[in-house]
Amino acid sequence: MTGDVQYRLTQPILLRRRTILAMLLTLCCVIPAAGQYPAASYGAGQASALSGSVPSGPASNEALRLTLRDAIIRALRYNLATIESGQNAQIARGQRLISLSKLLPQVNAGLSETVEQLSLATFGLQQIQGIPNIVGPSSYTSVDATASQTIFSFESIQRFRAARTAEQAAQLSYQDILDAVTLTVGNAYLQVIESDSRIQAREAQVRNAKALYDQALDEVQAGTAPRIEATRTEVQLRTEEYNLSVTHNNFEIAKLTLGRAIGLPLGQEFELADRLPYSEINPSTVEDALNVAYKSRGDFRSALDSEKSAAQTLSAARGERYPVVGVNGDYGDIGRTLGHSHGDFTFQAGISVPIFTGGRIKGDITQAEAELQQRKAEAENIRGQVDYDVRAAFLNLNAAKEQVAVAQQNVDLANENLARSKDRFTSGVTDSVEVVQAEQSLASANDQYITSLYDHNLAKLSLARALGVARTSYEQYLGEK
Repeated sequence: MTGDVQYRLTQPILLRRRTILAMLLTLCCVIPAAGQYPAASYGAGQASALSGSVPSGPASNEALRLTLRDAIIRALRYNLATIESGQNAQIARGQRLISLSKLLPQVNAGLSETVEQLSLATFGLQQIQGIPNIVGPSSYTSVDATASQTIFSFESIQRFRAARTAEQAAQLSYQDILDAVTLTVGNAYLQVIESDSRIQAREAQVRNAKALYDQALDEVQAGTAPRIEATRTEVQLRTEEYNLSVTHNNFEIAKLTLGRAIGLPLGQEFELADRLPYSEINPSTVEDALNVAYKSRGDFRSALDSEKSAAQTLSAARGERYPVVGVNGDYGDIGRTLGHSHGDFTFQAGISVPIFTGGRIKGDITQAEAELQQRKAEAENIRGQVDYDVRAAFLNLNAAKEQVAVAQQNVDLANENLARSKDRFTSGVTDSVEVVQAEQSLASANDQYITSLYDHNLAKLSLARALGVARTSYEQYLGEK
């Protein structure tokens, strides 16, 4: 028996910049709460987990029509962050079961058959006349069972409560990861839409530049314009063709990023089925939104549970000083055979009071106090992060709404300016420089408008994430039918 316990107890033992920024904003919410679980791998690896996945089988020959809902459903199943967080919740559940086992009876049973032969010389006995030096062989059969039960251990009770609370925190952290994955995948889907819109705008600009070049070339050949007009418009055409090539590449990269995040089969071709046009939302006030966020955000609720678990762990460490009461016993049936055997048993009850532990309990208490202070600081940090996320989301949403309106007006004005410039060029009033500049202004206006639409949709999705309802309400916030 040990000095502390006087009874036997049996127990088992390359993304785009905005993609990166969106992920970093997501991580500001998920890292502090997730860091409570020793088995978890967070920090720098979390961004990789959110953008990574487990590929789901072989690719099909037909292109897949992918809706936003399909993409998020796939991500919630195959995204690496989802898988890891789900397994962390299972680890926490296993730790709770281990803690519970220390409060429940431990029962073991066994059956053995023993055959032995002894040499008396091994015991230092010399050969005695009339007594054989070798005893045996002999055999006997034994059937036995042992049982032990902790009657009272304040430490074990508190450690079970701490493990149970930690399991609840892990489940909440998992729910928060689902929200983070929804934001990540939604952002990737929006970037594919944005890239596709840029392709369409670039193609229109190439057509405009080609028409202008053809017109200038015809006038040069007719002798009504100098050669410089054809050269100038051809430079503009080649520039637009170059920009179109870059945009096509960005589009394909954006598709790869989306497919990587949702676990599409390797090499699977797909096309987007949703366009997510501009739609406004009417959010509640900032104060109401903060009340919703504090009740809904999984990372904040997980941090509060982690703080509670740390307090229970501290209580368990202090409980190491309390007496432990337990009982154990065993029963066996031993004989040459099971038919010629006899029972024997032992029963023991005891109480253990720690007298001197060499500072072990003091060390456990000191460590638990420090961990509790860490959890408190992290919970308050996330409280501040929730406030920041909600307020920033409102600011971004209002700004994006204004930018969409201004960008739309700018596109209309740029189209009107280009039309007039073309008319002036056709009439011979001006040269191609004015038309090229008008085309460049239209290209810039289209870029601003496409960016503003992307920013507006991302701001709405970020607001849903800030409120902790991205997983359940993303369709409502994005205006998807």
